[in-house]
Amino acid sequence: MAEIKYEDGLAKLEELVHELDASELGLEDRLKKFEEGTKLARQLLAKIEKAQKKVEVLIQQDEKPEFIPFDDDDANVEGRDLEDEA
Repeated sequence: MAEIKYEDGLAKLEELVHELDASELGLEDRLKKFEEGTKLARQLLAKIEKAQKKVEVLIQQDEKPEFIPFDDDDANVEGRDLEDEA
């Protein structure tokens, strides 16, 4: 599978899931779409991991190196100021 932008890949993955859920595909066609979706999901996960590592490096390049792990729960808190936590 060729290199794909994350957003485009996510849209394609959502399309595949919709096709698997809503269509009357035969077993072979379903397996092909499932395989394509699995490969795409792995590729997207690799992009996320690469971006996360890049963010970690950028954080460490700051004046005072500090690793702040990303936490899904923290991402949902609005108005949170990371400067106050340091």
